[in-house]
Amino acid sequence: MGTVIITGAGSGLGKALAEQYASGGHKIYLTGRSEEKLRRVQYEIRGQGGDAETIVCDITENASVVEMLKQVDEIDVLINNAGIGIFGPLPDYEEKDIDAMLNTNVKGAILLTQAAQPKLEASGGRVLNIISTAGLRGKVNESIYCASKFAVRGFTESLHKEWEDKSIDATAVYMGGMNTPFWDESDHVSNPEKLKTPEEVAKIIFDQDDRRKEIEI
Repeated sequence: MGTVIITGAGSGLGKALAEQYASGGHKIYLTGRSEEKLRRVQYEIRGQGGDAETIVCDITENASVVEMLKQVDEIDVLINNAGIGIFGPLPDYEEKDIDAMLNTNVKGAILLTQAAQPKLEASGGRVLNIISTAGLRGKVNESIYCASKFAVRGFTESLHKEWEDKSIDATAVYMGGMNTPFWDESDHVSNPEKLKTPEEVAKIIFDQDDRRKEIEI
């Protein structure tokens, strides 16, 4: 079916997307910073008859991104899913919090897309940028997180223009919060159990992944 790279594939939506695309017959490259988590997802996918490889990569470092892509022959779908959220009133943020979100959420998506473009063009592939509704509207105690997601929204919309005459496409994916480990270290969401599961969201994304410009869930 094709080769799919998924960042942040060790848990949450990234894991669910990996399982969903693998069940659809795609070869999956699971990427992230934790080899242990990636291996666990790989084991589950292979146990279900799927094809998955793991590559430890820090997408905030260009050298790591370039080295990772050397291990991939072709790319049909690149899913920029990795993200960090730190929440609170603006005065409470430390510089390291701001850097963490901007580097992972914005810089990482840009570096990987930039480096992957030649292989995407060779296969006529596509990019899915997982943005969330934080890229559509501002929210209380999410100023920096929203800023990072608005940046990825602008990046994606610019790629629509830049790639108009090319064989590659970019899709912006907007969804609300999910019941994932994303909230484990935060009390920003009082009852995550009321949110959609990552498996539900992954199924919708997979079903609507047809090169449209936006998927809103």
